[in-house]
Order: sequence, then structure tokens, then C-alpha cells
Amino acid sequence: MKKIILTVFAATSLLLYSTQSFAISLSVGVPIGATFTGPADADGDKNETDGISGYFLGVQLPFGLGLGMDSHKTTIKGFDTTTKVATSMYNLYYQLPIPVVSLILGLGTGDSNFDGEIAKYFDKGAATQWYTSIGFPIIPFFDIHLSYRSITSKNVKEKGGTDGPDLSSTITGIGLAFNF
Repeated sequence: MKKIILTVFAATSLLLYSTQSFAISLSVGVPIGATFTGPADADGDKNETDGISGYFLGVQLPFGLGLGMDSHKTTIKGFDTTTKVATSMYNLYYQLPIPVVSLILGLGTGDSNFDGEIAKYFDKGAATQWYTSIGFPIIPFFDIHLSYRSITSKNVKEKGGTDGPDLSSTITGIGLAFNF
């Protein structure tokens, strides 16, 4: 009987294993791909990306809730390399209590605008995002994670109040988290 109880206890411990309990988790990531999702303009032209740069930062508290900040610039294909869409976001996220992997769901708000010479013709527009991230532990204190962000930014306006382009996009990223 003791062997059965010990076996059930050991099997249950392995099956119901949860991620380690850490006080704080710090994460940093970079965007690796972007796609504009807004509709084509009146001429049928649709914005395409030609590269992205920036960073994602996050600090998670012991109970799974975290705060983050994103800042990235996406180059628009067909324009000079100084014409970019600059986006800044502040995020609130939650890590789901799932064993073995780190699954995060989050929401963010911020702004988008053109960067470079063309920026003087546009006003900043509000932007929102939802995102998810999945992390895999590589050693006990580190994990590597992949993220997907869906950004909605439809209200960038030209100076004078006329509607500007839809700068909505999706972004994929990769990063590392340090748990201590």
C-alpha cells in the first residue's frame, strides 16, 4: 500500500508540476517581423514592410501580473529608409498558470505616427494592441519566448484633420526572460 501511495504521489507531482515560483521576472525582446494589415488606399496601394527595429521590455510580479513597454519602428517599402512608422506601447499582461511553458496574454495602449521627414504632415494617432507570448525554459532561471502582437492604429490624421492611412500591423518577436 505504501508503494502505491508513494507512486501516486510521485506521478501526481510530476504531472501537476507548475513553473517555479520566482519573485520577479524581467524580459527583453526584439521584433523580427512585421506586416501592415490595413486596407489598400483609394489607388489600390497597400503599405508593405521593409524591416523593423526596436525592443519589448517586461517586468512580471510574483502573482503572474506584469507591466511592459514596446517601442519599435517599421520601415515602409518603397519610401526612403528614413520613412518609418514609430509605435510606442504600454502593456498589462498576465502569465497563465500552465506547467512547463510560459503562456502570456496581454493588452496595450499607446500611439503610432510616421517618423522621419514625412512626420511633419501627420498628427500622432492612438494605437491599441493585444498580444500573446509563449516561453520555453532553457535553464532554470532563463526562458526563451516567441511573441505575436496585433496592433490597431486607424486614426493617424493628416495635419488639418483629414483621415490618414491605416497603420495597423502584426509583429512577431523573440526574447529572453530572467527569473529571480
